[in-house]
Formats: sequence, C-alpha cells, structure tokens
Amino acid sequence: MSAWLALSLPVSAAALVDAIVTDPLTGVALEGYDAVSYFTGPEPVQGLADYEYQWGGVPWYFASAANRDVFMRNPEIYAPQFGGHCATSLSRGYLSDGKPRLYAISGMKLYLFYSMANRDAFFKSEETSLQQANGGWARLKGTLTGEEGSMADAVGKAAAAEAEPEGEAAAH
Repeated sequence: MSAWLALSLPVSAAALVDAIVTDPLTGVALEGYDAVSYFTGPEPVQGLADYEYQWGGVPWYFASAANRDVFMRNPEIYAPQFGGHCATSLSRGYLSDGKPRLYAISGMKLYLFYSMANRDAFFKSEETSLQQANGGWARLKGTLTGEEGSMADAVGKAAAAEAEPEGEAAAH
C-alpha cells in the first residue's frame, strides 16, 4: 500500500532539484573541489574531508584549514553563483547542474557551466547572459530544495548585487 501511496502523490520535478549542486554519490558541493582555490591558483584543487565545512545544508571540502577558514568568513564570495547551476542554462530559463571543471571567474564571482558550448555562449555576450541568468535564478530559486534562509537567499542577494556586472572575465 505504501508503494501505491508514493505513486499517487504528485511530485514536482523542480522540487527535486537542490539549491546547491552536489556530487550525486557523496553529496559534497563542487564535487569536492576547494571553492577558495578557484581564486588563488591557476586551477582548482581537490579538497579533503579533513577540512570539511557545512554551509547551505551541504558539506564543502577544502585543501587546507586556511582555505576552509577563509570560506567560513565569507562563503558568499567563494561559493559558485546560482548554487553551482549553469549560468547559461539559467539565462535561457531552465536549470542544469554546472560542472566544477567548466567554470569562469567574472567580476570576482565563480560561475559554473554544464558544457563547453554553454561557457563559450556566456563569453559571447557576458553582460546580457548575467542579466538573464539573474532573472532566471530569481524565477526558479523558489522551486529548489535546501535549508531555508541559506544558499538560495545568499545567492539571491549576490545576484541582486551582480545586476551591474563588471566586464573582466577569466576562463579556465
């Protein structure tokens, strides 16, 4: 009977998407990459469970205690924008998970992308893409699951501040 009950309840597909993209096997943000390392080195580095910090309802790994402590003081600065969802997909009105190895730093913010084509499209019209992604995030973030008042709110505040994006970008 419980199987029938589970099948009879309507489930919104959007409600199954988390506010923060995590590794489907481990539940760790950024597939275990150190969020601070995106800003401090030429390539992101893998974090370690020894330097874990819980933020936004999910664990984040860091390569060192120093990077973990930096993140703890200002997670909104280092966490990927839009909870790690693809910026280009959001600019087109839908959600898709960004991949930690497909990223860009623009205006001192970390953006993830689903594919190389999406990252390339982002750079062709960066300012417009960011404006549209902010609009897409504003419409879609309320459908996501996660801790209330955590990542979705933090990302929403960051998106509002990002309404006037800076022109510099670095692709990796």
